[in-house]
Amino acid sequence: MREITRRLSVSKSSVSLWVRDLPLTAEQRARLEAENALHGRQLRGAAENARKSRLARIRWQDEGRDRARNGDPLFAAGCMPYWGEGRKTRNAAQITNSDPEVLRFFVAFLRRNFDVEDEHFAVACHLFADHRPEQTQIERVWLETLELPDTCLRKSMVNAYSKDSQKKRGSST
Repeated sequence: MREITRRLSVSKSSVSLWVRDLPLTAEQRARLEAENALHGRQLRGAAENARKSRLARIRWQDEGRDRARNGDPLFAAGCMPYWGEGRKTRNAAQITNSDPEVLRFFVAFLRRNFDVEDEHFAVACHLFADHRPEQTQIERVWLETLELPDTCLRKSMVNAYSKDSQKKRGSST
């Protein structure tokens, strides 16, 4: 690995990411085990942690499904924005929406049902280029609407207009 990283002038971690999905031969696995006496125990420990986490995630998913189906209409209503517009990643509940009431309800749902504290919320605004002069004001409105501190604000994304757009957006009125 050292030779590869030196020849390519890249970090060891980059090379590791590039090759992590390549299967190892029996000879390569034996060499790793010979160089690291803890290798087998590390693999077994990682596998056990993954198994425990998978079982916990399945249990939590089942509990959530039961709760949404059987008698807690507010819980089911709180799940709907996530089901419809949420980003499905592990260890996060993310939604994208421009309706203040939907987002306010979702924040209250997370606080009430999962005890999510302010420091675990993150707000990022997606703006059009003509909103740039009011960016700070827009960010402030969203933080106030969601009753979140400034520390929850992440970098806003500003959509640049294409050269063909003539800097016009359609009107909904």
